[in-house]
Amino acid sequence: MFKTLREALKVKDIRKRLLFTFLMLVVVRFGSQLPVPGVNRSIVEELFSSLNQDAFNLFNSFTGGSMENFSIFALSITPYITSSIIMQLLTIAIPRLEELQRDGQEGRKKIVEYTRYVTVALALIEAIAMTVGFGSQGVLLEYNWFTILMTVFTLTAGSAFLMWIGERITENGIGNGISVVLLINILSRIPDDMGVIYERFIAGRSIAAGVVILLIVLAVLIAIVLFTVLLNAAVRKIPVQYAQKMQGRRNVGGQQSHIPLKVNTAGVIPVIFASSLMTTPYMIAQFFTVDYTSIGGQILLMLQSSYWFRIEYPWYSIGAVIYIALIIVFAYFYTSITFNPLEVANNMKKQGGFIPGIRPGKPTSDYLNKILNYIVLIGAVGLVIVAIIPTIISSIFNISSLSFLGTSLIIIIGVIIETLKQIETKMVAREYDSIF
Repeated sequence: MFKTLREALKVKDIRKRLLFTFLMLVVVRFGSQLPVPGVNRSIVEELFSSLNQDAFNLFNSFTGGSMENFSIFALSITPYITSSIIMQLLTIAIPRLEELQRDGQEGRKKIVEYTRYVTVALALIEAIAMTVGFGSQGVLLEYNWFTILMTVFTLTAGSAFLMWIGERITENGIGNGISVVLLINILSRIPDDMGVIYERFIAGRSIAAGVVILLIVLAVLIAIVLFTVLLNAAVRKIPVQYAQKMQGRRNVGGQQSHIPLKVNTAGVIPVIFASSLMTTPYMIAQFFTVDYTSIGGQILLMLQSSYWFRIEYPWYSIGAVIYIALIIVFAYFYTSITFNPLEVANNMKKQGGFIPGIRPGKPTSDYLNKILNYIVLIGAVGLVIVAIIPTIISSIFNISSLSFLGTSLIIIIGVIIETLKQIETKMVAREYDSIF
């Protein structure tokens, strides 16, 4: 990784792109510290300290602390991520959008335009809900129509501005801009997590004990990181042979290739979907008075991972079983809408390609589907392991969730790998251009 960056810095164009990306990220972090006008900071601190639960920890991690600061970027790019997922699902359900996706560059531009509109609409809805919900609890110094409208406009504009920054990074910088913004937000929370680890495991102990515990903690963290890297990089290669055919007086084709099927085909989406479904009821309940001794209140607590795997709350671990089941279900669901074995098989047949030992057409589709079912299950189990380990650690050692593990760690490693690949691609393209 460091060698790639070192070589990239020697290339003027890539160096300019990296500098542009860095400056945009500075703007993102600066905006994350700017509070919305008319906010009572002391009430914000009290409110979020009392709401220090899983749902808010995850959301605060994605916003880079903007949520607990109630800054102008408090919504972060989560509305854009949600709208992108919605548009992907609608592309499968609405033939018109499916046609646009197949129309090439122009069609994709149109879908991106629709995604922007949906993003602003979602940001507006979330801004209204956040302003009314938190404003009624004293977050706003003056709870009137003018302050509410100003806060809603500020939060919506902040989210739209972050979307614009992400698109500019994609166009003029390095990597997928939205992913890079999400990455820097998550990384900004690591110093706080290191403080939690120090206070819980090392502070107050002798130097020898502290060193031993530190080495154990580092070994566990390295093992989790390596497993996550392996999960993101693992690929099952399906061999493909292309038949020879005559073009003029020469034979063409006869090449060997492969179809790379990623083990973690759905990426982090299943974990985000499952986490959202589990935490949304609790987040909504925070705006109301809930009796947690009632059956409904007990169910809400069961959905919170902070109560899982605790000896004193054994039946709450049912929530962990539901969470695991949701991750596996969403892994299969998302893979089914992003990878179509029948379409791949038909395209191979048109190009004269076939899998050795498998007939073209439907037999190829059935074979791909069978292989896909196996690797999706393996990838889903890997996602479950990465997502559930932080919860087990938090329950055993009674510490708050670490924002750079679980879902966040999958995002961090996935974005870093994809960004490095893009840098390498640009370097190869530059060398290729220099030859000609």
